Amino acid sequence: MTDFLAALALVLVIEGLLYAAAPDALRRAMAVMLTQSPGTMRIAGLSAAGIGVFLLWLIRG
Repeated sequence: MTDFLAALALVLVIEGLLYAAAPDALRRAMAVMLTQSPGTMRIAGLSAAGIGVFLLWLIRG
């Protein structure tokens, strides 16, 4: 459980730094995301999750 909470905290730190460092770039990225179809977003999300699982497997394995 502590690993999960540490990972969640790290996500918040990284997101916070991105919003602080490049707010205009994130706004542009959000605008592009709003124009994408739900299917495209779903594939992108599943791909990111799959890459994350693979990286965890490499790191923790």
